[in-house]
Amino acid sequence: MPRFKDETLSIRTSADIKQLLRQAAELERRSVASMVEVLVLEYARQHGLPTSAPLPPSRRPAAAAGGVAPAQGPSPHRPSL
Repeated sequence: MPRFKDETLSIRTSADIKQLLRQAAELERRSVASMVEVLVLEYARQHGLPTSAPLPPSRRPAAAAGGVAPAQGPSPHRPSL
Protein backbone atom coordinates (compact mmCIF):
# COMPACT_ATOMS: atom_id res chain seq x y z
CA MET A 1 0.00 0.00 0.00
CA PRO A 2 1.52 3.35 -0.99
CA ARG A 3 2.19 5.96 1.65
CA PHE A 4 0.66 9.34 0.99
CA LYS A 5 3.06 12.21 1.47
CA ASP A 6 0.89 15.05 2.65
CA GLU A 7 3.05 16.51 5.43
CA THR A 8 5.78 19.15 5.13
CA LEU A 9 8.90 19.24 7.29
CA SER A 10 11.17 22.29 7.42
CA ILE A 11 14.42 22.16 9.36
CA ARG A 12 17.41 24.40 9.98
CA THR A 13 20.81 22.77 9.94
CA SER A 14 24.46 23.52 9.26
CA ALA A 15 25.95 23.57 5.78
CA ASP A 16 28.04 20.51 6.69
CA ILE A 17 25.00 18.42 7.64
CA LYS A 18 23.12 19.57 4.55
CA GLN A 19 26.07 18.55 2.35
CA LEU A 20 26.31 15.14 4.04
CA LEU A 21 22.60 14.60 3.46
CA ARG A 22 22.98 15.51 -0.21
CA GLN A 23 25.95 13.16 -0.57
CA ALA A 24 24.07 10.30 1.09
CA ALA A 25 21.06 10.90 -1.16
CA GLU A 26 23.29 10.97 -4.24
CA LEU A 27 24.98 7.70 -3.24
CA GLU A 28 21.57 6.06 -2.84
CA ARG A 29 20.17 7.75 -5.95
CA ARG A 30 17.36 9.28 -3.93
CA SER A 31 15.95 12.72 -3.39
CA VAL A 32 16.98 14.48 -0.19
CA ALA A 33 13.41 14.05 1.12
CA SER A 34 13.52 10.31 0.42
CA MET A 35 16.91 10.05 2.13
CA VAL A 36 15.52 11.73 5.26
CA GLU A 37 12.71 9.13 5.28
CA VAL A 38 15.21 6.28 4.97
CA LEU A 39 17.36 7.67 7.79
CA VAL A 40 14.39 8.13 10.13
CA LEU A 41 12.95 4.68 9.35
CA GLU A 42 16.34 3.02 9.83
CA TYR A 43 16.78 4.81 13.17
CA ALA A 44 13.31 3.64 14.24
CA ARG A 45 14.11 0.05 13.22
CA GLN A 46 17.46 0.04 15.05
CA HIS A 47 15.93 1.45 18.23
CA GLY A 48 12.76 -0.63 18.30
CA LEU A 49 10.38 2.24 17.60
CA PRO A 50 7.07 1.02 16.17
CA THR A 51 6.36 1.99 12.58
CA SER A 52 3.96 0.73 9.96
CA ALA A 53 6.11 2.10 7.13
CA PRO A 54 8.46 -0.38 5.45
CA LEU A 55 12.07 0.63 4.87
CA PRO A 56 12.42 1.40 1.15
CA PRO A 57 14.98 -0.75 -0.69
CA SER A 58 18.32 0.73 -1.63
CA ARG A 59 18.44 2.37 -5.03
CA ARG A 60 22.17 1.88 -5.39
CA PRO A 61 22.94 0.12 -8.66
CA ALA A 62 24.19 -3.44 -8.29
CA ALA A 63 27.32 -4.57 -10.11
CA ALA A 64 26.70 -6.55 -13.28
CA ALA A 65 28.34 -9.70 -11.90
CA GLY A 66 26.75 -11.29 -8.88
CA GLY A 67 24.40 -8.46 -7.97
CA VAL A 68 26.86 -7.02 -5.47
CA ALA A 69 27.00 -3.27 -5.00
CA PRO A 70 30.30 -1.71 -6.05
CA ALA A 71 32.90 -1.05 -3.38
CA GLN A 72 32.80 2.47 -2.05
CA GLY A 73 36.07 4.31 -2.11
CA PRO A 74 37.13 7.91 -2.41
CA SER A 75 35.50 9.56 -5.37
CA PRO A 76 37.37 12.07 -7.49
CA HIS A 77 34.06 13.93 -7.85
CA ARG A 78 33.25 14.25 -4.14
CA PRO A 79 35.39 15.89 -1.51
CA SER A 80 36.38 13.70 1.43
CA LEU A 81 35.02 14.74 4.80
